[in-house]
Amino acid sequence: EEREMEVSWRFWIVLFLTLQGLSALDFDPYRVLGVSRTASQADIKKAYKKLAREWHPDKNKDPGAEDKFIQISKAYEILSNEEKRTNYDHYGDAGENQGYQKQQREYRFRHFHENFYFDESFFHFPFNSERRDSIDEKYLLHFSHYMNEVVPDSFKKPYLIKITSDWCFSCIHIEPVWKEVVQELEGLGVGIGVVHAGYERRLAHHLGAHSTPSILGIINGKISFFHNAVVHENLRQFVESLLPGNLVEKVTNKNYVRFLSGWQQENKPHALLFGQTPAVPLMYKLTAFAYKDYVSFGYVYMGLRGVEDMTRQYNINVYAPAVLIFKEHINKPADVIQARGLKKQVIEDFIAQNKYLLAARLTSQRLFHELCPVKRSHRQRKYCVVLLTAEASKPSKPFEAFLSFALANTQDTVRFVHVYSSRQQEFASTLLPDSEMFQGQSGVSILERRNTAGRVVFKTLEDPWTGSESDKFILLGYLDQLRKDPAFLSSEAVLPDLADELAPVFLLRWLYSASDALSDWWESLLHSNWREMMPLLSLIFSALFILFGTVIVQAFSKIPKKGFVEVTELTDVTYTSNLVRLRPGHMNVVLILSNSTKTSLLQKFALEVYTFTGSSSLHFSFLSLDKHREWLEYLLEFAQDAAPIPNQYDKHFMERDYTGYVLALNGHKKYFCLFKPLKTVDEETVGSCDPDSSRGKPPCGLGPKPLKGKLSKLSLWMERLMEGSLQRFYIPSWPELD
Repeated sequence: EEREMEVSWRFWIVLFLTLQGLSALDFDPYRVLGVSRTASQADIKKAYKKLAREWHPDKNKDPGAEDKFIQISKAYEILSNEEKRTNYDHYGDAGENQGYQKQQREYRFRHFHENFYFDESFFHFPFNSERRDSIDEKYLLHFSHYMNEVVPDSFKKPYLIKITSDWCFSCIHIEPVWKEVVQELEGLGVGIGVVHAGYERRLAHHLGAHSTPSILGIINGKISFFHNAVVHENLRQFVESLLPGNLVEKVTNKNYVRFLSGWQQENKPHALLFGQTPAVPLMYKLTAFAYKDYVSFGYVYMGLRGVEDMTRQYNINVYAPAVLIFKEHINKPADVIQARGLKKQVIEDFIAQNKYLLAARLTSQRLFHELCPVKRSHRQRKYCVVLLTAEASKPSKPFEAFLSFALANTQDTVRFVHVYSSRQQEFASTLLPDSEMFQGQSGVSILERRNTAGRVVFKTLEDPWTGSESDKFILLGYLDQLRKDPAFLSSEAVLPDLADELAPVFLLRWLYSASDALSDWWESLLHSNWREMMPLLSLIFSALFILFGTVIVQAFSKIPKKGFVEVTELTDVTYTSNLVRLRPGHMNVVLILSNSTKTSLLQKFALEVYTFTGSSSLHFSFLSLDKHREWLEYLLEFAQDAAPIPNQYDKHFMERDYTGYVLALNGHKKYFCLFKPLKTVDEETVGSCDPDSSRGKPPCGLGPKPLKGKLSKLSLWMERLMEGSLQRFYIPSWPELD
């Protein structure tokens, strides 16, 4: 009978797959979408959207909706692709019809086996979206919901988000594990979310999820992807790794006094959890993260040697976990809760009721808003008793007396706070009367906030607060009068915003931001798709190329740019080394000047060639025209289109002015380049000058302005020299300088 039953099952399976294959042979995408063969892409897309909405399994409960939706999607895939559409029109096959038929058979067969393995039910198909959505429906996220609620809430608790889609086999594989993990972590306080990549493509793209299934965590607005095997323990460790490592401090009998004494510096209550496991429970870490801005948390492992003294001092039952809250007094807890199997909500309610000190210090405007809220109505009046005192390393006597008064207070409408006058000077000066009596003394004010803009009504004790019994009696009388008559607060003022005393300095904030950016970059570099990383890698390599091309090359050049220009005189002593035997590839740039123009021309010459001093192949010299005129004129004979060389019998032979000429001499290849200075208006009058100014002609010689203008274009000429585009004048050999 068992063999017959097995044969019968096999027969029905084969018959089912055969019928599916035959139905696939008649697949016509035009008929499926209800469009003609001449339909445009717009008509095809419009028909697809209409049919997809109608036959989507989430909306259509017809048993054949899944098959119909598959056919609609496949038809649109063929007709929206011009190449596939052409193949189908010409050959009746889109080029992957066989693959489609095979895929259909594989889908059905795989449905059966996967379903049989996971759910032990033959006729139940896990692709049934109705069943799958029943699990994830309450966790579905939309883009606006994610941006407006999940991201802000991630600063109080971490979120675990799954990216899924239709027809995702791997999504089915991880579904049992996901369901089990969700049930556990949600009870501990972890936020859960599910994103359907098919319907929420914008959100999936924003999260960086390009494949399904994907699992990611969000904390403090930062996204981290899960990359390990989807098992219960790995997911739990992933959530725990999202939390900061310094949330909970391990406390022993050696450091508990130091831990509890930090209330004054941190301005927070301190919570101690006594547990029976060496590791800090995840539930306690999540609670610590939710209240990290209000309470400092410590963990005591009761199985550790030496803890007996602490449990005995605070009267702790070692057989049940306990949570103790310490405020200004470290010898006695302000509140205690102890029970077997402490629940998350019980611990959170306990912490929420004790998240402020008895007389907390106002260190920021946000804390001022929370401790001293604005009056909403006559029945919701809240008064703040503010102690304005000097800063001290240890609690002073006035503060101790103020604290004892706050501890004895029984009125819910009164909150006690204190302010360091030196840190909040504008705030303190507004409340204290302008009197020498309060110089260096503490003062107490009772105030009520009227609006968020800073308007308050207040009453300040007339005498400084010393903490004496008379001071306490006066303050108690003020509070009694205020309870009977709210108009007792007769003074009005606008308080300035409080400075954030505990905010990190700019450098630390910058370092934290840089560290977060580097960690995000490293995480994405290790795990992101390389195709998605190509723009970033291209940007990095471009930046490195620019860096090596500009900074590195200049930093490692042989001769760095000098802060001055070294110009030597070309004489018979330096002539051989600076010209005749100059190394190959090197050039000597020589300025022609006279004794009378030496100072002015050298200064201008240095300014023009300064930017080229970084080149190790250039040397700079000057030649005295008074001493070596014949040598210069011999060289100029080889220069084409140079200034006409005068005849030695010309009466003006010694009057021709070559000052401002510049020669670039290549000693090895025996050529030179010539720079001729610009002619100025004063130079054009030189031909009609007269040494004797009494004849009515202008005197010979140039003033300072023409001299400065002679070399105005030298820098451009130097650029052409470096490019090698200047005309070269070759000579057979270098003449003797004498």
